[in-house]
Amino acid sequence: MLELDAATLDLARFIRPGDTVVVAQASSEPPTLAAALVAQADALGAITVFLGARWSDTFVSEKAPAFRYVSYGALGANTRLARAGRLDVVPCHYAQLPWLFESGTWRADVVLLGLSPAAGGTMTLGPSHGFALAAARRARTVVAEVNERMPWVHGGELPADLRIDAVVRTSRALPTLPAAKIGEVERQVAAHVAALVPEGATIQLGIGTLPDAVLEALAGHRDLGVHSGMLTGAVLPLVESGAVTNARKPIDRGITVSGILIGDERFYARLHRNAAFRLAGPDYTHSPAVLAQLPDFVSVNAAVEVDLCGRVNAEVAGGAYVGGVGGAMDFIRGAAAAPRGRAIIALPSVARDGRTSRIVASCATVTTPAADADLVVTEWGVASLRGIDYAERARRLVAIAHPDHREALGRAARKLP
Repeated sequence: MLELDAATLDLARFIRPGDTVVVAQASSEPPTLAAALVAQADALGAITVFLGARWSDTFVSEKAPAFRYVSYGALGANTRLARAGRLDVVPCHYAQLPWLFESGTWRADVVLLGLSPAAGGTMTLGPSHGFALAAARRARTVVAEVNERMPWVHGGELPADLRIDAVVRTSRALPTLPAAKIGEVERQVAAHVAALVPEGATIQLGIGTLPDAVLEALAGHRDLGVHSGMLTGAVLPLVESGAVTNARKPIDRGITVSGILIGDERFYARLHRNAAFRLAGPDYTHSPAVLAQLPDFVSVNAAVEVDLCGRVNAEVAGGAYVGGVGGAMDFIRGAAAAPRGRAIIALPSVARDGRTSRIVASCATVTTPAADADLVVTEWGVASLRGIDYAERARRLVAIAHPDHREALGRAARKLP
């Protein structure tokens, strides 16, 4: 394994013209390698850069104009690339990501990994899993940044047979996710969601203001479990208060499981060598067979809008790509397979402009089809849709729309086939 000097790092010795470079995502993004990739863009020329969910400002739209950016969604900071027309989005379910690389459907010529220092002779992927390992197994070259500030996280142990061609050793801050600014509407939505979560349930949440509000609203619960694709540091108060114990899970008992863990420095410090948290790949976090083993599994996902048939758009707003297919469908169908499982779509009734309804007559973009609809929650209440015909669905959804939009939505409902 070649040892590199961060001060003289030259990625052109590894990256060829036309290559696809895959960068590890979220809190495991390698900051030195990613910054060098952008800084050396002129020398590298036209390459494709595959990005996962990310919360750093390394890749911005005005830099590296020759780069083509590709992702499975406009998640986090990728939204800025999408709005600038710099991001090509491939629609796919999150659970498919490893297979897409393993099968060679997606190229991975060079992979840039972020790793923790070794403990007991083994390094880890840090706080984020996903597609990086699958891509690294197919890559011509794997370059790793071993960051002494990256926590060693259980479940992310680097396989002994994975080849690392070169390594640079650094001490850099990880991407962080500031605490969400939760407003009154989010608290009202979250209160309705919390009322649907039974004691001892296992929950799945995304990342954002509303998921953090739901975690806050669950403070009075006990013996909750967590099995999620993404998780923020907002879970810590529930762990510290005893609201989250994972004690009733028949699998992974006592362990919070997630594919991405992102927060602040305090959260990362708590994750370091903490056996109560475990990282896992999409083949486990999003597996229907695994989710079906979790009684009272409650999936909570956000949306851009929901139409009167119960179809969900989680991808496009105002003509711009702002989200992704992600893992929502994996968890929605997993919840349907779990004993007493429920799948919740939670959203404020109007957009941030205060005028645009997020309950709409029809979604032009459909991320989740009507047949998978279960519970839709706004600040005005809960619409239960599973097993309900279209006419009654429309009535229930109009009832939880903002009062300013109910009359127009009611007229639209009467025109539905």
